[in-house]
Amino acid sequence: MGNRRMISKTVTQTQRFLRLPLEAQALYFHLVQNTDDDGVVEAFPIVRMIGASEDNVGLLVINHFITPLNDEMVYFVIDFHEQNKVRADRKVNSVYIDLLRNKLPEIELVEPKQRTDRSKKPPEKTGQPWDGHGTDKGQQNISQYNISKYNISQQLEVGAVENPIFEKLKEAFGEMAISGTIIQEVEDLLQTHGEALLLHALNETILNAGKSIRYTRRILENWQGQGLRTVEQIEANKRNYTAKGSMQRDRDWFQNLQPDEGAEF
Repeated sequence: MGNRRMISKTVTQTQRFLRLPLEAQALYFHLVQNTDDDGVVEAFPIVRMIGASEDNVGLLVINHFITPLNDEMVYFVIDFHEQNKVRADRKVNSVYIDLLRNKLPEIELVEPKQRTDRSKKPPEKTGQPWDGHGTDKGQQNISQYNISKYNISQQLEVGAVENPIFEKLKEAFGEMAISGTIIQEVEDLLQTHGEALLLHALNETILNAGKSIRYTRRILENWQGQGLRTVEQIEANKRNYTAKGSMQRDRDWFQNLQPDEGAEF
């Protein structure tokens, strides 16, 4: 899935868009930035992340910038395909693609396909050990805890070594919800952000009752956007944010104690 999203002036420099409140305009930019390759976005984590009012989501719906796909704040950005062209060889289908086609049967979606100049499947690594006994077969791992489909299937076997990421996925979404699409998403997140941050983001997903791996992706992208690269930095930032909020509340409370000018006692 692409990490870049384009926003066209043919959409944002129109009277229809500029008449929106600034908060609704900002929300639209964030929604487009966080869409998947089919133009679908989970609005709830974005609303929470930027502190916007849910009323602004309604304004975007009324003005035909987004359309709801279900009652869990999953939306399709109507002008997404006008603003973004996704290459078929890089396309990753939305986890909501069936819902999207059901709600918008006339929509034309890009079908993912492999590049013709690349082999369909990389050859399996094989090699003869130096001692000459048997054959050594190797497989590329993207991390210490490879979370490929093969390894996840091994988790279901009795006596399998626990994989902390797989265990956390089960805790967050339930074992039955772990599909090939989620595995592909997790592999991408693991390679981009590392195991420690992914586990921390899954913990945040559980604490906030997030319902999909895309919620976890939003958390990680938010941290990345703030330049937070380690769990320690994230926790320090959270403490700093909490402290600032406490100071503001104390300041407001003190100001409320001040008498109005001309008040009689």
